[in-house]
Amino acid sequence: MRLIRYTTPSPRAYHPAFARSPWAGLEEQMDRFFEAALGETAGGSAAAGFPVDLYEDNTATYVRAELPGVNRSDIHVELADGTLQISAKRTRKTGEREETVEFSRALTVPEGAVAADKIAAAFENGVLTVTLPKREEARPRKISVAVA
Repeated sequence: MRLIRYTTPSPRAYHPAFARSPWAGLEEQMDRFFEAALGETAGGSAAAGFPVDLYEDNTATYVRAELPGVNRSDIHVELADGTLQISAKRTRKTGEREETVEFSRALTVPEGAVAADKIAAAFENGVLTVTLPKREEARPRKISVAVA
């Protein structure tokens, strides 16, 4: 009969594929961070979103989206029911294979704040800029204070 001494296994004793790294939580957070930043575009998902920049001045709100490799005819901008919908399609040809990726983004626009009949969109050098002019009632006004 042989005596075998039992010891509590340490994480280092496990096979590396099954050992949980002390950095596992951080690794998962970083994976989520990069997934959110890069989106599904790296994997070629069919319904990927894209980042947009929003900024405003006294007369209008601007939506700026970088859409490299997209043709002007493949971009659709629509304002309906207080939602600005931007969709685009990029087609790449590699050899005999053709790959199409569709992008879509919806932004909520405050109702009554935008003059819908004056909305303009411009596409130049792969950058889409949508101008949403503010209504006269929604623009800030300077009010003078009278001294008595």
